[in-house]
Amino acid sequence: MLTEVKIRATKRAARLKKLSDGGGLQLWITPDGAKRWRLAYRFAGVQKLLALGVYPKTGLRDARERRDEAKRVLRDGQDPCVVKKLKKAAKAAASANTFDAIAAELLAKKRAEKKAGRTLSKTKWLLSLASPAIGTRPISEVSAAEVLNILQTIEARGRHETAHRLRATLSAVFRYAVVTEKAETDPTRDLRGALVAPTTKHRSAIIQPKAFGGLLRAVAGYDGAPETRIALELLALTFVRPGELRTAEWQEFDLDAALWIIPPGRMKMRREHRVPLAPQAVALLTELQAITGRGKFLFPSLRSPARCMSENTMNAALRRLGYSKDQMSSHGFRAAASSILNESGLWNPDAIERQLAHADHDAIRAAYARAEFWDERVKMMQWWAAHCAKLRDGADQRSIAA
Repeated sequence: MLTEVKIRATKRAARLKKLSDGGGLQLWITPDGAKRWRLAYRFAGVQKLLALGVYPKTGLRDARERRDEAKRVLRDGQDPCVVKKLKKAAKAAASANTFDAIAAELLAKKRAEKKAGRTLSKTKWLLSLASPAIGTRPISEVSAAEVLNILQTIEARGRHETAHRLRATLSAVFRYAVVTEKAETDPTRDLRGALVAPTTKHRSAIIQPKAFGGLLRAVAGYDGAPETRIALELLALTFVRPGELRTAEWQEFDLDAALWIIPPGRMKMRREHRVPLAPQAVALLTELQAITGRGKFLFPSLRSPARCMSENTMNAALRRLGYSKDQMSSHGFRAAASSILNESGLWNPDAIERQLAHADHDAIRAAYARAEFWDERVKMMQWWAAHCAKLRDGADQRSIAA
């Protein structure tokens, strides 16, 4: 039997020395002075050796424990060398399949699916909130408790909505890991109900016709950059999402045909959207073309023509016009159009929904709507532009159908 004293006292020699501890455990002392643990055993009639570590990092007690574990594996009818290789491969795979690595795979998949740049940016930002805590951890080992700790840290700052969005984003990563066989479960499933429910905040909007007319007058008198005024006026006339307008490119427009076709990659629902352009909208675009028509974007950034207008520009203009964030937002033009168009009673609600580019989860109904309501949408957009002009000029609302 070996002792720590004997091991330390044994010096290297010109030839390999083997010190036995019993049960097949040996300490090999090589001419270079290294002391390596080996286990000699037989499996399926073949003499084999199993490396158990290097002394002194692996001490005598540890070496004996590893010998005993290998003997248990032998009793179960398995080869300790093979089991060790499999464990090493599994550990290497787990190390390669970290949370950050799987998150990067999911982001690459979303890019391949042509998800909007803004969607990808938000996802990357949310993932960056979790990366410091679990980024380098094998995704299969991340626990629900670890995820909850991350989410509660964010909640403690009062960012309840962010915590909920992050939970959903983390769930997408874990579910992707499950389907790619890199994890067995999604630990976020056990966290439903564990977070404080966020307070729902509706985007501010002016939907009363008279007040909306006042807003249109204020926008028409905006004394800042003409591109910003035109952007707000086009939001009113087209009621597209602000992001769809500020990222619009000139190649999407056919002014002769009075048509704007927004490609799927820039739409929230990932589906092409056609916007009929009323004469008033065409006139605004013609005015804008003289300013920015030589570039890619309708509304280029002031800092670089290679980038589009900032998402804050239009909201900042509304603040400059005297409308607080609780009164009106750039997104509020959609709510105003939806409310006033529906209240007019002149248009099929499905035509209004289609022009708002809201999702229709019934594929047959969606296909029918695309074909059936185009002519009505063209007329509706022309009526809407004319009606906006009346509201801006202070027309009596009792003549809404005129």
